Amino acid sequence: MRILVVDDDRRLVGIVKRGLLEETYAVDVAYDGEEGEYLAEVNPYDLIVLDIMMPRKDGIEVCRELRARKVNTPILMLTAKDAVEDRVRGLDAGADDYLVKPFAFSELLARVRALLRREGMTKSPELKVGDLVLNTLTREVRRGQRAIELTTKEYVILEYFMRHPNMVLTRRMLEEHAWDYDFDSLSNLIDVYIRRLRRKIDAEGEKSMIQTVRGAGYRLRGL
Repeated sequence: MRILVVDDDRRLVGIVKRGLLEETYAVDVAYDGEEGEYLAEVNPYDLIVLDIMMPRKDGIEVCRELRARKVNTPILMLTAKDAVEDRVRGLDAGADDYLVKPFAFSELLARVRALLRREGMTKSPELKVGDLVLNTLTREVRRGQRAIELTTKEYVILEYFMRHPNMVLTRRMLEEHAWDYDFDSLSNLIDVYIRRLRRKIDAEGEKSMIQTVRGAGYRLRGL
């Protein structure tokens, strides 16, 4: 999952980014409204965390313009203003949720998870493809009765596969959702992680679930 955080408070952005990275999300940041709007238009984010009071363009305007351009990415709006009319303005501009500063990171994280679940049109924390099960709350993965230990990046890639079962995912799609804006697209990291996932997911005697689609990408096939 890839998240964009837009806020001119660099200290807060640093804290939020570190926390989200620890929770296995890929994170890009912007420090003013115009930069945030540009990144939101050119990259396929799963969620945008957007402050209201920012230089160059405020969050309300950014949100309104993104919605006018049919960018439907879920938006969690942040603000130091807690008046009802301010919350109403944000929601009317197209925001999906609202969080008043100062906030506990645990609450921000809970709202992020809720918005991502809503976008996936499911309230269950478990993703299932065949006999492969991934719990998005506990980060536990198992195939049948066998527990599978994954690194942070392996987990991120597998979750993306499981949210798009039987769909061909290109290398570019995997790169954009598992790494941030600074990822070196010329590296062979995607191939390395796919090999690692295959070794862990497919035990001896089990049917392979991650398929290579020659000239296109990879696909997680339900059994």
